[in-house]
Amino acid sequence: MSWLNCPDPIPGDATTCDLIDTVIVPRMRDLGGFEVGRVLPAPRQGMVGPFIFFDQMGPAEFVTHEGIDIRPHPHINLATITYLFEGEITHRDSLGTEQVIRPGAVNWMSAGSGIVHSERSGAATRAQGSRMFGLQTWVAMPAAHEEDAPFFSHTDKEQLPALEDGGARARLIAGRGWGEQSPVTTLSDTIYADIQLDAGAQLPVDAEHEERALYIVSGAIDIAGERFDPEQLLLLRPGKPVTLHNPGPLPARLVLIGGETMDGPRYIWWNFVSSCRERIEQAKAEWKAGRFDTVPGDAEDFITLPEAIPGTPRRIAVG
Repeated sequence: MSWLNCPDPIPGDATTCDLIDTVIVPRMRDLGGFEVGRVLPAPRQGMVGPFIFFDQMGPAEFVTHEGIDIRPHPHINLATITYLFEGEITHRDSLGTEQVIRPGAVNWMSAGSGIVHSERSGAATRAQGSRMFGLQTWVAMPAAHEEDAPFFSHTDKEQLPALEDGGARARLIAGRGWGEQSPVTTLSDTIYADIQLDAGAQLPVDAEHEERALYIVSGAIDIAGERFDPEQLLLLRPGKPVTLHNPGPLPARLVLIGGETMDGPRYIWWNFVSSCRERIEQAKAEWKAGRFDTVPGDAEDFITLPEAIPGTPRRIAVG
């Protein structure tokens, strides 16, 4: 992780330090030949708006008969968002959902009072070999909705607002931006957008959301004369609009996340997030005792409660 050593902003032309508060580099880990980069939560930055968890999955290439196998596991009091750049995954959950997600579409799973799901490569995908590249994010649910009934929604790529201006393109995954609104249901003010910039293209990002961050997926961008390369999360200063510029020569891809500051701190432990530490302890006991619902068609093989995670649930501060 790296941090910008910036003085306090001064009047006049905007500099990078006026516009960017923090730069976070993901912590990489290998999950049996499949590399994942953990971006959030970071040691000094827990959330960006409602986003409390952010993983880059891959890019990875699977040979014939191999693929993703994320066995059934539980969640509470959060919503997961799966978004792919390459490949496909079959989602199954304890509501009886079975849904294949492909690049540009959105799988939104609201755990609420509790849900179990799995994510695996399908038989057809395994038969021919495949590539996998995408993002897995979690958003914390407002305290008043944490125990809502769980639900799942899938939104096809064609249903998402797509904006284009010259060599700049943005697809609104969730929330609102550039005068458009995604059809994906959210419970708090949110922005989540997939942005692509051709060499030389520019795109403005206004300051209408309280908290915002940019994650560079590929290529490079320039902000106020400074270049930023892939696998960096740029935490933008509140109230400061920015203009993104791709200096070239390659196309650039990045995502914009953020929204309103969460309504209080959250606790996180394994796959559980809640505003209440005791609720996580309850969920741990329920999963260990087998009291969560099972996933139809995928109930035999599941992830057991980890015994090796040290300590109590970690408290994630807002802001």
